[in-house]
Amino acid sequence: MEIGGFLKIITIIGARPQFVKASSVSRILSKNDSIQEVLVHTGQHYDNEMSSVFFDELDIPEPHYNLGIGSDTHSKQTGRMLQSIDDVLIKEKPDWVLVYGDTNSTLAGALAAAKLHIPVAHVEAGLRSYNRKMPEELNRILTDHASNMLFTPTITAVNNLENEGILKNKIKLVGDVMYDSSVFFLERAQLKSNILELYKIQSQSYVLATIHRAENTNSQQKLKEIFNALIEIASNTTVVVPLHPRTRKYLKNYDFLDSVKKRLFVINPVGYLDMLMLEKHANVIVTDSGGVQKEAYFYKVPCVVTREETEWAELEKSGAVKLVGTCKNKITEAVSVASFPGTISDHLYGKGNASNLIVSHLLA
Repeated sequence: MEIGGFLKIITIIGARPQFVKASSVSRILSKNDSIQEVLVHTGQHYDNEMSSVFFDELDIPEPHYNLGIGSDTHSKQTGRMLQSIDDVLIKEKPDWVLVYGDTNSTLAGALAAAKLHIPVAHVEAGLRSYNRKMPEELNRILTDHASNMLFTPTITAVNNLENEGILKNKIKLVGDVMYDSSVFFLERAQLKSNILELYKIQSQSYVLATIHRAENTNSQQKLKEIFNALIEIASNTTVVVPLHPRTRKYLKNYDFLDSVKKRLFVINPVGYLDMLMLEKHANVIVTDSGGVQKEAYFYKVPCVVTREETEWAELEKSGAVKLVGTCKNKITEAVSVASFPGTISDHLYGKGNASNLIVSHLLA
């Protein structure tokens, strides 16, 4: 607990988007001598391409604990995380547990802390897709209702929480930590990334596609519809696909991987800096990722989303993203006419200082 003026915070992360979000907050925490941050990596993303390279690029220190949970069914994975995180919290006795986003690591961290009566702070609180078939949606809702402080990225998120009866004094509108990271790391990416030169890709000459969500990969029909659309698009322009391990596995299972590799520009998963450069220089982005939707918005790149709904409702409302589901014809049509809206709000996701505001609230 807090001794001699020190505040101990345990940060729990496990997946690539959380590494990005945590990097911005951890950078501010490390500048304050009155705060001790203990980093716990659940191991939800555990290979080098999905984990270690991000720690190196984002200047995140080696985790104090690496739980090595790995992949499994949602229930088994979350259960093992709960047990391991519980052991860490009992040993460390933190003042706060800080969780990010909507993964199984998020939920396990929040539940373990709540059961031990340790205050929970949730970064990126209040997002709702209103599709409870998505595991991420259940994780968001349960984490928000177990949390003591809810850091929201947008007014929409604030309204969602208030509509669910969460007390206003728990809700802190701070802006989006991913916007902080996109601003901070873009200059570094421009200096250090050679991804375009490496693959001989010309700026504004390609479509970037990232597909990884279970709702798409676990359905043979949906995944083939998406990739058949990308193959058709590739008849007119290059389609670059950093292929997620889960997506690669299912394409192989569906006996479709070879066809995809013949027609699309398939590359291995890339680090954060390389991904920023691929996003910034794309002509159009096709994705089912929430984080990529926002980064497309930050860099003013039109974005076609292969889902029926998005937790970033304000992006759809602004016209920055187009929801098309998994219908091949809808995807190809949306890409053919995609353009970025002429007017956007400069501060839709804050002013790039969300991390500072989060740390100030925790100290207060």
